[in-house]
Amino acid sequence: MLAVVLGLSACGGSKFRTYDGPEVTSIQVHKSARKMYLLHNDEVLQTYDIALGRVPEGHKQFEGDGKTPEGTYWIDRRNPRSEFHLSIGISYPNEADRAYASSMGKPPGGDIFIHGHTGTKNPRTGKKNRGDWTEGCIAVKDREMEEIYAMVRNGTIIHILP
Repeated sequence: MLAVVLGLSACGGSKFRTYDGPEVTSIQVHKSARKMYLLHNDEVLQTYDIALGRVPEGHKQFEGDGKTPEGTYWIDRRNPRSEFHLSIGISYPNEADRAYASSMGKPPGGDIFIHGHTGTKNPRTGKKNRGDWTEGCIAVKDREMEEIYAMVRNGTIIHILP
């Protein structure tokens, strides 16, 4: 674990870090505990405190509902130029999410990410981000997002639990 930490901290001022530890095989998000775990099989590699959508309880159903999705998805994209420091995309909405929203005559929403900017000034509002403040994303501190961005690869499964 020491080698992992040293590898992550070796890049000084750059937001782009390197990681050469065990592969992150899955991510678990426990919404009610406000925790996110990066795992290698059954071993927890890292634990993070998180912020959620401004309406944290329940599964995201529609665009603008302020909820963070629940269910199994995967990491499907990376944004090194994110408005929120760095970000990695979550594959929401899936087919079932789109079908439900459509049956209700509403769009399902999208652009759900794990990103930085918790505890810093929000580039959109100018206010400090505290508590659950996103539009449905999962937010961590910027330095933590740098670790996550280095450790997690596209295709990694993410389980988002109530």
